Order: sequence, then C-alpha cells, then structure tokens
Amino acid sequence: MVMQQGRQGNVQQRVPVTVVTGFLGSGKTTLINHILEGQHGQKVAVIVNEFGEIGIDGQLMVSDNEEQLVEFNNGCLCCTVRGDLVRTLEDLMQRAELDAVLIETTGLADPAPVASTFIVADEIKAKFNLDAFVTVVDAPNLQRNLADSHEAQEQVAFADIILINKTDLVSPEAIAQIEQHIRTLNPIAKIYHTKFSVVDLPLILGTGAFDLEAKLEVDPMFLEDLEHEHDAAIGSFALTETKPIDMNKFMLWMNALAQEKGEDLYRTKGLFYAQGFAERVLFQSVRMLTSMRRDRLWKPDEEKISQLVVIGRDLNRDEFVEGFEKCIMAGK
Repeated sequence: MVMQQGRQGNVQQRVPVTVVTGFLGSGKTTLINHILEGQHGQKVAVIVNEFGEIGIDGQLMVSDNEEQLVEFNNGCLCCTVRGDLVRTLEDLMQRAELDAVLIETTGLADPAPVASTFIVADEIKAKFNLDAFVTVVDAPNLQRNLADSHEAQEQVAFADIILINKTDLVSPEAIAQIEQHIRTLNPIAKIYHTKFSVVDLPLILGTGAFDLEAKLEVDPMFLEDLEHEHDAAIGSFALTETKPIDMNKFMLWMNALAQEKGEDLYRTKGLFYAQGFAERVLFQSVRMLTSMRRDRLWKPDEEKISQLVVIGRDLNRDEFVEGFEKCIMAGK
C-alpha cells in the first residue's frame, strides 16, 4: 500500500527504495509502521507482499488513506508478481511525486530477484534507486529458521542492514551466538539489536548501503532472470467467519496446536470479530509463541469478520477448519 504524508524539500532525481525482508514473524510490519510514524512530512509509498491469500499486514498499516497502499497477496514478489511490481512502481510515479518507497516482502521471499528488478528493468532503474535491504531476524527462532529455510539464509546473506529483533526474549549469551552465526553468512552487514523493531531511522533510511558488487559476490547469478522455486511442502490457507469468535476457546485451541505443531506451524496471523470486544482482536503466532491483543475499534460501516491466515509445512487444512468451527459462537 502507499502512504502519503506530505512533502518536503526538492524533488529527488531517483526515488530511494528500502526493501524490508525477514522470515515469517520476524517483525517486518512492525518496522514498517515504526518508519511511517517517524517519516513526518514525507510522501512514502508502501508495497506489501504477503504469502497468504488474505492480506492481514496491509490491514495493520498506520495509513488511513487506502490509495496510498499497494498489496500483493497469494504471490511472491520474487516469483509471479514481479511484472506487477514494475507496473505498480510506474503507476505510483505517475500518480504522485514520492520521497521514498518501502517494500515489505513476504517472509518466504528470496531477496535477489527483487533486487534485480531495480537493476535490469530500464523503466525502473531510471526512476528508482535501491537504498538498502533491511533484514529483520527473529532472535528466539533464527537458528531454527536458518536450519529449515534456504530463503531465511538468503535474506541474511543478502542484507545490507540486519535488525536482530525481539532481543528481550533471549539472553545476552544467545544474542552473541546469533550475531556470530549471522557473521558466518554475512560478514559486512551492519547489525543492530531491537525490541519491537524500534530503531533510529537514520540507521536504516537514506544510508546508500546497497552495493551491487557486494551482492554479486553473494550471488553471482542474481541478475539473471531465473525462476525462484519455493519448497512445495510449505503452503498457506485462510479461514474466514462472519459470526463472532469465542477467543477463550480459540486461544486454548491455538496454544495446544502451537505446542503440538510448532516445528511445522511457521506463522499464523488473524484479525477477529471477537465476542465481548468492541475492537478488532489481533492474534499472531510464530512457531510455539502466541500473542493476542486488542486492535482499533470497528468502524461503523465496516463488515465485522474474522480472518485467519496459516502458513506452515505439510499442514492439514481440514484439521484447522474443524478446530476453528468449534470456536464460533453458537446462535449468533
């Protein structure tokens, strides 16, 4: 999506683009919102790419102007929708003069093909300048993510700036081990420690940190227009319900599922029409860690609906449907 917040200064020759990557549940959307809240007087376009067929992250952006956001769902920017990305960027330039573009990739994206779009597409490289790849890593789950996912390894290796996020959930000794592991994959990226993805914005914006030669050292073939293939065992599905949800039953069910399937249940995220709540309720899980909180109030003309996106390996959709149905309030 695209966020408009006014404009300062002279028109730039090329619009700087910051690409925010990171494995599922690392804190990318939280970082995007932190940036938007701090970019006062700027006109910033935000492009959100999600792996699931329903876009939850886009609904959590701080913008009230839906024309200022672009979402790509059920497709990956490194795969099927790269042409859409080119067309979207061209359209954005025609609609408004921009100060910056933020791209939040799906947690399963390989960053190299995204970068190549800005280097090999003539219509894009003349107007946009890749400023930096910022990779957010989930401190409690990084070691497991790196072991399980080639994409997670690529995201770390390709980064110009790495945020070790959720440092409040691990020990100082664990953080030191995480940083040492990161350095084996990427010895030159700048590393910052964060909680809730909060970082001083000058450390990640306008840094000019993207270096084509360094990227070619990581992946000499990344400028080639090669197909990127995801692990076929990893998939996603969405559950939707218009009746209110009993969140006590839902949390008991999901906590048990997370403990049982934590190794394969990579990520869930949902916004709920919850019984007894005037607000939308946001639920999230990353492997075995779950959380729930109140979101904003429902708008008067807004359809009250629950939407849950599930991402994982070899998951049985029917099993989730059956469990979810048991959480629906009867007779409502």
